[in-house]
Amino acid sequence: VGLESSAPRRRRGSCAFQSHTTQMKKITSGTSGAAALAVAVIIALSGCATQRGASSGGAAEAPQPSAPGGRIVKSQDGTFDGEIIGTPAPGSKFAKLQIGMTMREVNALIGAPDDLVRHETGKRWIPFYFGDDAQRMQALVKNEGCLTYTGGNVFGGGGNQLIRIQVDSTGKCLE
Repeated sequence: VGLESSAPRRRRGSCAFQSHTTQMKKITSGTSGAAALAVAVIIALSGCATQRGASSGGAAEAPQPSAPGGRIVKSQDGTFDGEIIGTPAPGSKFAKLQIGMTMREVNALIGAPDDLVRHETGKRWIPFYFGDDAQRMQALVKNEGCLTYTGGNVFGGGGNQLIRIQVDSTGKCLE
């Protein structure tokens, strides 16, 4: 029992294929490759300009804290914004810290953390992203809270700057 299609079979040398290629030759014969490329580039650039103009309609919004009771502060050198959630008690370990300190500086000042967790951020998957924020490290300091550091780039280098201080004596900030 043969199940054969009722549609005619087409081969490469069939009339339908030849007429298609003939039409393509007619369409492209009137334009040079450079002219077609120039038109494509102009169209692409005008699309980018339209998007850029639409997104820059006003002043840049100030960064917002990620949690209630948080506040945005500048790093030690003023190059980026960090976040402090809660208020460190006067004289506590966290009261000595500043956004932008390295993990080595923090450990020298208040001692090693009690627990450390590393995870990747969404920036890890951006092609050709070479910034120091492709990974994050969260350190738990018992009876104080959590510290969040940039964990470095996708190759493991760089990073280790304090970007968030979260005051939470219960330690639930690491969960």
